[in-house]
Amino acid sequence: MADQPAAAIVVPLPATLDAFLAWRVGPDAPEATWSGGPPLAAQGKADSDLMILVDTPERDDAAAGRLLDGPAGRLFDRMLAAIGRSRDDVYLASLCTVRPLAGRVAPEVEVRLADIARHYVALIAPKRLLILGNATSRALLATDVTRARNGLHRINQPTDIRDSITEAVVSFHPRLLLERPAQKAEAWRDLQLLIGGSDL
Repeated sequence: MADQPAAAIVVPLPATLDAFLAWRVGPDAPEATWSGGPPLAAQGKADSDLMILVDTPERDDAAAGRLLDGPAGRLFDRMLAAIGRSRDDVYLASLCTVRPLAGRVAPEVEVRLADIARHYVALIAPKRLLILGNATSRALLATDVTRARNGLHRINQPTDIRDSITEAVVSFHPRLLLERPAQKAEAWRDLQLLIGGSDL
């Protein structure tokens, strides 16, 4: 009888935020062997009421040492300012800590990164979550941006971490808005929905 392939070993994700953050930029993270530059940690206040999740670092982010540093980042800053927020009072994280060579999340790692993203949101347990881009929307809501927009999504946090609900709004990534400026008006409506929310 031929040898059967060994089953993949699923290692539990770190249960505390400090341990999780160290793991995300460490040698055991899924992106640790990628060659897209050093891993970029999340930025901002982990206890903020607003978490923002993007798909990957931008092309120049590794050199700058922060997420959304270039033209997309400047647009992102203007989007935050339009709703009375800034990088200093939100929590900005990325689905991937290292930019994939192709610039987008590969299908073979999407499922694992989706599990990680859901765990991450549960650890942070923000009141609101802004999901930017297709890969991020698929990871957290199992649907793309065009279908997920125009509504609030309630994400129930696992009770073994925290017992809470996060309201999520999906919108276009700033890099897409630079390519398609006509969609900025739709993104503005998404931001208004984000700050309007509902009574939890």
